[in-house]
Amino acid sequence: MSAAAVGRAFDARFAGRLRRSEPMSRHTSWHVGGPADWYFEPRDRTDLAEFLHELPRELPLWWVGLGSNLLVRDGGLRGAVIVLHGTFERLERLADGDVHCDAGVPCARLARQCLRWGIGPADFFAGIPGTFGGALAMNAGAFGGETWPHVAEVEVIGRDGTIRNRAAGEYRIAYRQCLPPVAHEGFLAARLRFGPRSEADDAPIRAMLERRRATQPIGAWSCGSVFTNPPGDHAARLIEAAGLKGRTVGGARVSPKHANFIINEGTATAADLETLITQVQQTVEAKFGIRLVPEVRIVGEAA
Repeated sequence: MSAAAVGRAFDARFAGRLRRSEPMSRHTSWHVGGPADWYFEPRDRTDLAEFLHELPRELPLWWVGLGSNLLVRDGGLRGAVIVLHGTFERLERLADGDVHCDAGVPCARLARQCLRWGIGPADFFAGIPGTFGGALAMNAGAFGGETWPHVAEVEVIGRDGTIRNRAAGEYRIAYRQCLPPVAHEGFLAARLRFGPRSEADDAPIRAMLERRRATQPIGAWSCGSVFTNPPGDHAARLIEAAGLKGRTVGGARVSPKHANFIINEGTATAADLETLITQVQQTVEAKFGIRLVPEVRIVGEAA
């Protein structure tokens, strides 16, 4: 079935929640990206399950949070983008130190609420600029903390719309990686396990955020860290040592403040950003013999 045929069939059933040819530049922190064939914001789990059940299996499916770790190429995305933030935002304390957190909850909100509940360690979530679903998908971390050590189980949904729970032990977790037991499942929520906090105030969070403001280009259009840190080293140190701070391609620039950030100065295309990413990789590899691995997901088609 063609994209146009599927779109017409879905228009009536999912009116107001499904948009066609939606510019992804509106939904990424780099403010670039071509149109997605469909952009779906489900109102609840039943709505999402029905949409997935009817979506043709041959069509690509993309789960997008706040777009803070995503580079969509200028030609856009074929298939359907599903966005959970704004609707899937239940955050509830359960027994003892357990927490239910929906995939659409911003990580900063999770950090603040755990502080109010007096449980942790969850302060590091304040340094993750995306949603909790994205943090699960890539085992996101900041300030020495990572997501998956606190996960007890997750709620997922398959391409056929079936919802199930999976234990954390079913996933293979590594640095900035989460390998699922079944492909194409999306995260809906997780049960997290924390203990009592040792501090009673928000000083650690405030200190972390102040450190972030002092060392990173907060407020600029960026994706956060572009590259993962190689074993025993830091991507930012290697990039700076290679003389790449301030390097530009079109409207894209390696941040003079933090070399592992690439910023859109306002006129960059996705192609500018991807070209600069490649140049950084090639230069660092030529100088130090280390191939930097992108932390950002690069998806879609060229213009």
